[in-house]
Amino acid sequence: MSILYLLIPISLLLLSLAVWAFFWAVKHDQFDDLEGPAYRILFDEDENDLTAEQRQRKRAHRKPRIDDDTPASEEHHSGDPDKNPH
Repeated sequence: MSILYLLIPISLLLLSLAVWAFFWAVKHDQFDDLEGPAYRILFDEDENDLTAEQRQRKRAHRKPRIDDDTPASEEHHSGDPDKNPH
């Protein structure tokens, strides 16, 4: 029976530690993206791991794709009608 005098405060201390850890994790956005890490393993390269300079260099060397931010009509179209081959 006297062991309860030790176990109850220890359990309350562990409970308060767990509650503090949970609220710390919520405050520091640890639960924002639950599916991202599961899908990230499927990709060879993660652009989020690259620096901004490496991302720009990579985008400059690749061919333009349909899903890029810049529409295809703006990529090859200049404002000068004399330079426009179309």
